[in-house]
Amino acid sequence: MSYKEIKPTGILSNFVQSFWYYETSETVVRHTILPDGYFDLIAEFENQSLSKVKLTGIWTTPKDIHIPKNTTFFAIRFKLLSLEYFFKTEIKSILDTTQNLPLSFWNIDSFAFDEFEKFTTVVSENLNAEIIRFTEIDNRKLKLFEFVYQHQVKTVSEISTQIFWSSRQINRYFNSQFGIPLKEFLKIVRCNAAYQEISNGNLKPQTDFFDQAHFIKEIKKYTGATPKELHRNKNDRFLQLSTREEK
Repeated sequence: MSYKEIKPTGILSNFVQSFWYYETSETVVRHTILPDGYFDLIAEFENQSLSKVKLTGIWTTPKDIHIPKNTTFFAIRFKLLSLEYFFKTEIKSILDTTQNLPLSFWNIDSFAFDEFEKFTTVVSENLNAEIIRFTEIDNRKLKLFEFVYQHQVKTVSEISTQIFWSSRQINRYFNSQFGIPLKEFLKIVRCNAAYQEISNGNLKPQTDFFDQAHFIKEIKKYTGATPKELHRNKNDRFLQLSTREEK
């Protein structure tokens, strides 16, 4: 297994968490994908040929996957703000699943299996050009996702107060666009932040959890495993933990 990430810079980082690359060798690989608060656009190459382009919804439960041998992925991990600006659609209809797209989507079929850096550069340039053409970015939504992904707030009411947008309107926005209440999404983002600590061997709750029992309950709800099982990560089962660098 080979994995690497490239982080976006500038204003694009408000919309994209990372560009990532994954490659298998001569064996089939089995992983469990954990909920992390993002959605992905994934290009899959089998035996060096583009075979599939797909969009994932938000994962709210762990997902077991089998990856064939000699498979390469190019992907973009998006923050939720990007949905209405780059895709101009909702993804509630593909919550916890995926949607196949044409191989020509965003001209992905113009890239070879070994051109990940070129893919990242070209797509970044295209997305930045698209941002320049935006007539206006809703500042409430920009602030909402900034607070959420940077863990600056813990409740919907806190967000509502900070961005001057009613809790009712925020929840309506989340349910209509993403198919998930903001309250649950905050829990998923909180668990995703804990994966790094768990990977490093810290199995005690940090400030985002009430106590140890609450920590274990929340982690198990969204991953299907205890913090100790996640840390062991036998056979690199949990992809997000296998691909995190120790900090």
